[in-house]
Amino acid sequence: MKYVIFLGDGMADYPIPELNGKTPLMAAKKPGMDWIAREGRTGLFRTIDAEMMTGSAIANLSVLGYNAAELFHGTEGRGVLEAASLGIPLEQSDMAMRVNLICIDEGKIRSHSAGHISTEEARTLIRDAQGFFKDWNLRLFPGLSYRHVLVIPRGEFRLECFPPHDYVGAHWKELAIRPSTADGKETADLLNRLVLESQAFLEHHPVNEKRRKEGKQAANSLWPWAPGKKPVMKTLQQRFGISGAAITAVDLIKGLAIYAGMKTIAVDGATGLYDTNYEGKADAALKALEDVDFVYIHVEAPDEAGHEKNLPLKIRCIEDLDRRLIQRVLEGLEKRGWESTVAVLPDHPTPIANGNHTREPVPVAIRHPHMHGDAVSCFDEESVKSGALGLLEGSQFIETFFKSSR
Repeated sequence: MKYVIFLGDGMADYPIPELNGKTPLMAAKKPGMDWIAREGRTGLFRTIDAEMMTGSAIANLSVLGYNAAELFHGTEGRGVLEAASLGIPLEQSDMAMRVNLICIDEGKIRSHSAGHISTEEARTLIRDAQGFFKDWNLRLFPGLSYRHVLVIPRGEFRLECFPPHDYVGAHWKELAIRPSTADGKETADLLNRLVLESQAFLEHHPVNEKRRKEGKQAANSLWPWAPGKKPVMKTLQQRFGISGAAITAVDLIKGLAIYAGMKTIAVDGATGLYDTNYEGKADAALKALEDVDFVYIHVEAPDEAGHEKNLPLKIRCIEDLDRRLIQRVLEGLEKRGWESTVAVLPDHPTPIANGNHTREPVPVAIRHPHMHGDAVSCFDEESVKSGALGLLEGSQFIETFFKSSR
């Protein structure tokens, strides 16, 4: 048996007046997703509990059946997962965080990504920032585009932080990091000084001067968030007897895969944006399934379109995911004669209306070859409410998905 999960990050949404009350999933042409719903069983899945942050780390951990609250003690832990992806060694006493290069304009956060700064430019900024902060008790590590990692030896992880993609338009001074316990004051003070002094350092950096001349946003502030400590996780092999691989352009998902004992597969042209190499991801998944049982295919593009509040782009991303990736994989599975279980779902909604992650349950469809489907024929937030799976929580999704393996 072969297993494939298609994860459209942030794909779920709210009804939109411009679409006559439809969501982007309802409006998009997506015969591949609809086939999985029609041939399989559908329902809703609560990926983020009420007490947890509305982050992709927590949501994707839930999809794979891990309890983020237990692993990260109530924090999101994204920085730790991204550190694993980048090969950054962590001691148990280290605290790791995600750090964005963001654009601040007139005191307000203009962009969580500095206009999706290029990786080459970003690495120059992070390298030079590390030199500027070399005598501080912290280390900066470059990642891709605006996404980077900060490590503080013996840092306190119980902090209240503010993901920049959720606060576009807010004044940055109102979003100072706050300690959740008295032990966190020293770390919070250090991080807030880092933000302030990074702005003075980055404002007139040659990379940013050049970007301004080209009409681009300046990456003029570091923005740390998502603190956590190194987790201890059982692998999918230990839990289900399943070997796996992950295909994604996002360091967060790569790090999660590493902790879950999965291979990570790089695909040329995989960007994490609307211009990602959908066909390359599909072909890499089919190739990987020659050696492993399970492939987790993560596509970030719908989430980024949601953050940008770009409705036409979000619909396009959903349709590209379906036509160029999902249908290609489904056809490849059939051509090879592999018996397979497939599923499609978002990790969380990223509604066009507000551009932020939210915690509503997401639609899910699972197609087992030996399990009768339900009466649902379309994959969207409303149709699946009458599905046979009902409301899934905790590890119920992944246990249902791998059910035929046990």
